[in-house]
Amino acid sequence: MLGDLVRSLTIFCSSSTAKNLRSFPKGQVGQFRLNSFLRFLAKNSNAYYTKSPRIRGIVDGKLGVVGGRMLVIPAIDIRGGNCVRLVQGRLEQETIFSKEPVFVAKLWQAQGAKRIHVVDLDGAFSGVIQNLELIMEIAKSINVPVEVGGGIRNIDTIKRLLSGGVAKVILGTSAIYDTDTVRKALKKSGDRIVISIDSLGGKVAVGGWREITAVRSTILAKRVQEMGVKEIIFTDIKKDGMLKGPNVKGIKAFAEKVAVPVIACGGISTLDDVKRIKELEEYGVSGMIIGKALYTGDIKLQEAIEISER
Repeated sequence: MLGDLVRSLTIFCSSSTAKNLRSFPKGQVGQFRLNSFLRFLAKNSNAYYTKSPRIRGIVDGKLGVVGGRMLVIPAIDIRGGNCVRLVQGRLEQETIFSKEPVFVAKLWQAQGAKRIHVVDLDGAFSGVIQNLELIMEIAKSINVPVEVGGGIRNIDTIKRLLSGGVAKVILGTSAIYDTDTVRKALKKSGDRIVISIDSLGGKVAVGGWREITAVRSTILAKRVQEMGVKEIIFTDIKKDGMLKGPNVKGIKAFAEKVAVPVIACGGISTLDDVKRIKELEEYGVSGMIIGKALYTGDIKLQEAIEISER
């Protein structure tokens, strides 16, 4: 066993993943080294990993904690009380898929979803959450965790959501313009706070994607890591709602520079896309958000979950 482990570690240390570790925050690099090494062992199993039952047991058990099964997270975007989908965040390209978002949430739960992603589009565009009661109703009507974003810009709103049954709160614009709120939220609620980084051409977009900042997506990721965030949602805006496939290369490049789990979002349109995102698990991608393709029927949720959990 010791020989297998030493050989594994030697090869890992010469890999590109290990070389990138020097850019990560000091406070998190130790844990990420362990996570990366375990993922590396799992990927490169043929040479030595499967030959040592003890190593295999350690890795399998540890990966259940740091990696685990990749999540497929259905998205419910709410505007005017309806479940809608936009194209690249454009209001003029809205399609209403249901007037009963609560029913939709129950449907996704029944089909095996282990988390639901809810965005208050009215809140995202106005800067103040608009569909609070409806969101609370969704959270209380199902038994799986609900994460919520859109117009959440202050501690009081975060408290109301978390105390009202919402499992995780997503902050985006605040990560650029109100870092004090982000720090306070992280200090009080820890891993119940998720940061959403929406990227257009490598730059962060905020305010319902109407403003493109000068901040690079990877720079913001490093900033929020230093604040203590435990999970980041990364969205490629150009791909969102287009049904033309995700930017796999861009997601991989982002995840490689991030020392916390990344949820990929934008453009996942077929089961082949699900497989391609699944292959990024070793780089730290822990889940994917799927929206429009579920509503058009291009992807069946149960089939996507089956692929993600292999």
